[in-house]
Amino acid sequence: MATAAATAERPAAPRQRADARRNRKRIIAAARELFAEHGFDAQIDDIARVAGVGVGTVYRHFPNKCDLLEALVQERFEGLAESAREGIANPDPWKGFEGVMRYSAEVMARDRALSEAMFERPEMMRDGAEGVGMPELLDELVARAQRDGTLREEFVWQDVPGLICGMGRALSEGVIGPHEMSWQRYLAILLDGL
Repeated sequence: MATAAATAERPAAPRQRADARRNRKRIIAAARELFAEHGFDAQIDDIARVAGVGVGTVYRHFPNKCDLLEALVQERFEGLAESAREGIANPDPWKGFEGVMRYSAEVMARDRALSEAMFERPEMMRDGAEGVGMPELLDELVARAQRDGTLREEFVWQDVPGLICGMGRALSEGVIGPHEMSWQRYLAILLDGL
């Protein structure tokens, strides 16, 4: 345990220059676009080109591709947590639950890297979810809809990531059959079952 004197001696983290903050935002925006389209196959050189910065600048902010993916996962979970808070605030518990499921499904369907991370980097996903309080938010969301009588009693909050993950896998790998199924149709079928 650090003492107060030791804490006081530690220098404050240096504040990033404005141009460095702008570059970081551009790198994340470019990475979000390329990871969503190409998944883990997205290349740092391409991210740098789209961001309008040098490869060295990308590596100064993110020493490796995994660090960049982690930043994107964190950003996605912040959006998911905000969606869950909005769902909890919705006076209609079912509409609140449905809205979170819809938001989650759309994010998963549109972001190939996030879908891949669910299976290839589950610890990163777990850390991202716990970091923004998703377990507690989902538990409250589910409990509200169950108290209202609109959600199956045996459903638990842990089922949410499983369903969304399964949907992402099915849509990304075409395991749902020879015809094209949209994430909206898949989600509607899931919600009807709940």
